[in-house]
Amino acid sequence: MNPHSQSSPIEVRPGWRHAFFSDSVRFVLAPLALFFTGFFTANVLISGSYSWLRTSQTMALTLTVLILSREFVYKEQRARGLASNRAWSIVRYSCALPYVIGVVVVLALWAF
Repeated sequence: MNPHSQSSPIEVRPGWRHAFFSDSVRFVLAPLALFFTGFFTANVLISGSYSWLRTSQTMALTLTVLILSREFVYKEQRARGLASNRAWSIVRYSCALPYVIGVVVVLALWAF
């Protein structure tokens, strides 16, 4: 008789690849994407050339990064077992802060 029979459940633990991917999204991909989204959004708002194409692109981009921030940063932190308020603080650090920095860069460039 085999001690590892089919009837015993197998516990699957996330490996280093899963942790590497989630950390690279949290520390690299999400901040870069949100920085450029904030930069592009502020650029469209400041430029004053509101065409249907630019406005729809800006709205779609902003909505997309909001959804992806929740799906790939917030939910991943919740899956790791963090409390909801801690997961939201990570979203603020990894997503909201780079977005605001992108907006501030455009404002600084526009002011000079």
